[in-house]
Amino acid sequence: MVSFMFIGLVVTILLTPGPTNTLLASAGIQAGVKQSLKLIPAEVMGYLIAITSWGVLLESVSHFIPWLPALLKLISATFILYLAFKLWITSTNDIKLDSPLITPKALFVATLLNPKALLFASAIFPHAAWEVLHVYFVHIAIFLSLITPIAFLW
Repeated sequence: MVSFMFIGLVVTILLTPGPTNTLLASAGIQAGVKQSLKLIPAEVMGYLIAITSWGVLLESVSHFIPWLPALLKLISATFILYLAFKLWITSTNDIKLDSPLITPKALFVATLLNPKALLFASAIFPHAAWEVLHVYFVHIAIFLSLITPIAFLW
């Protein structure tokens, strides 16, 4: 069923700084933990839609363009590393607490566009998840059960 490798990779990638995590952390700093809890459902829905869309798209296209999934994995992983490095470089900048608060809609859009969703769909979720509905449901359920407590940490 679900491997420890899958769980470990999901946890590791969700803990990696990125656009969604940065917004969650900013919201926590600006508005406090209680107010930022309202953002977690937006992240969950964003990842659910994005991972499912990428997975279905890649499964249907990979039969015609077999090298495309590997290329997209490389691009996605490179972009995530770039974002993490950029966040690390700017970590010494002063935090501006007077900027507008992060809304659930903004977090949802950031999550939909997050390259981690492509990485999850193309490399972390097993290929069988896009061919067998039961395998998809088991893996997406595990993913969604992991994302909530990790989002709370951010």
